[in-house]
Amino acid sequence: MNALKNEKDAELKKIHEEKLKELKTNMKRGTSQNTPLTLTDDTFQDTVKAHPLMLIDCWAAWCSPCRMIAPVVDELAKDYAGRITIAKLNVDENPKTAEEFCVVSIPTLLIMKSGKEVDRIIGVCPKQVIAEKLQKHM
Repeated sequence: MNALKNEKDAELKKIHEEKLKELKTNMKRGTSQNTPLTLTDDTFQDTVKAHPLMLIDCWAAWCSPCRMIAPVVDELAKDYAGRITIAKLNVDENPKTAEEFCVVSIPTLLIMKSGKEVDRIIGVCPKQVIAEKLQKHM
């Protein structure tokens, strides 16, 4: 039983290391991300520190309002590619980060600048409202 657990832990660690390496490589290349990044509890801090301005969509699969705002978040990723990094954090799969940022209602959009939260939007709102908030921090 322990051998199986150790094997799974080693495999997960290897996958985690590969994903971090891929993320760092993409950041060094300066690739402009036109689709939202997927964040996890493990990658959140490093990713936020690496990107000067981010919009992070905190969501869950069962959340209807989250599904309503998802296409808007995808559009913003295309609109702001190369200027603002757009990312998604599934709060059910990543409770540590959700708790750290006191995300108690979803969807919650966090605006992060230089590794710190500078603004947030709770609930569904029009794309223009989100864009205006982002513009204030550019």
